[in-house]
Amino acid sequence: MALPLKLEKTHKTPGVTLAGETLALDLSGGLWLPEHRTLVVSDLHLEKGSAFAARSGQFLPPYDTRETLASLHEAVARLDPARVVCLGDSFHDAQGPARLDVTDRALIAALQEGRDWVWISGNHDRAVQDGVGGRFADTLTLGGLTLRHEPDPAAAPGEVAGHFHPVGKVAMRGRAVRRRCFVLDARRLVMPAFGSLTGGLNVRSEVFDRLFPDGFTAHLIGDGRVFAIGRAMLTRD
Repeated sequence: MALPLKLEKTHKTPGVTLAGETLALDLSGGLWLPEHRTLVVSDLHLEKGSAFAARSGQFLPPYDTRETLASLHEAVARLDPARVVCLGDSFHDAQGPARLDVTDRALIAALQEGRDWVWISGNHDRAVQDGVGGRFADTLTLGGLTLRHEPDPAAAPGEVAGHFHPVGKVAMRGRAVRRRCFVLDARRLVMPAFGSLTGGLNVRSEVFDRLFPDGFTAHLIGDGRVFAIGRAMLTRD
């Protein structure tokens, strides 16, 4: 299967089902729940660049938050959700909101206007509880789905989680393509990281073997579409 390298701006959203709910996998890296008019995004890691600069003196270009919010703005403008759920690690650390640029803070407020905005707690931003609008929760239930940050291997079917920043790697024609991906079986879905400055964990890692003992399908975010690829076709880093 050819997997073109250039990402186009068209948005084809294949439908999959989990726990009786219809899910659309968006090219932005978000998850669209049409029956609930809800957009789910995971692992924004806003202000990661400024966190590195503050803690270690490692100065990264200070544009990651703006770029991530621009991608989120595009998805929100296109889908017009009634609810947006940020699935944890929305900020890289608890001080992230205080470091937000005035323009970025205003953009977050504009995105929240007129819609329910839910910040799910993650391991990086569990202490963030105010100052950024919206409401806060550890988990959220929508129909048959339970939304949380870190997957629970013992969770009932219908779990949607993030945390691991999954990426899939496919070798073909003498080269390899590595892309963010959704990981899905009959019990759970693990979201790709939405943030612009986030690494990724290869889905052939043992972490995913524990979460998906009976195998999974990785839905790689490709060129104008999302490609469903079985575990056996994916390679390790």
